[in-house]
Amino acid sequence: MARKYDIGEEMISQKQIFERAAEIGRTITDEFAGQEVVVIGILKGAVLWLSDLIKHIELDVHIDFMAVSSYGALTKSTGAVKILKDLDTSIEGKNVIIVEDIVDSGITLNYLKNYLLGMNPKVLKICTLLDKPAGRQIKMDADYIGFTVGDQFIVGYGLDYSEKYRNLPYITCLTSGS
Repeated sequence: MARKYDIGEEMISQKQIFERAAEIGRTITDEFAGQEVVVIGILKGAVLWLSDLIKHIELDVHIDFMAVSSYGALTKSTGAVKILKDLDTSIEGKNVIIVEDIVDSGITLNYLKNYLLGMNPKVLKICTLLDKPAGRQIKMDADYIGFTVGDQFIVGYGLDYSEKYRNLPYITCLTSGS
């Protein structure tokens, strides 16, 4: 029998997310002043965060997307990473920022980071909406962190459970339902 989940209370509001996106956008603008950046959004979860973030990066920004999977319909990473959609453009010699929805186990992001480093970017940084250090299976640190969360299964604002809850305008978590 499939387990039923409900969603918890709002943990991080849309207003808080907008404010943090502006702060990080200004930091990126300062760090890469006068340069171009390639922002790689990790589909599907990072789309909303990427959209908010790039509005505050006052540089030439090129956007590309990748799709990777390690969860499927599970609440824990399977550990097996699959690239479902690769980059459309070369990142060789470019300033690259991976934009992710959440750094959890670190497995997917570590795989992705090593994969992209093989494409010889000038700089490779990681920006995540959420950091969940309690879920870490391997050491993986983001350069820009929106918020740190506890060891819950987070949904909303692009993050899903089995393709549900992405459209919530805030961050919350799954709770055991009846």
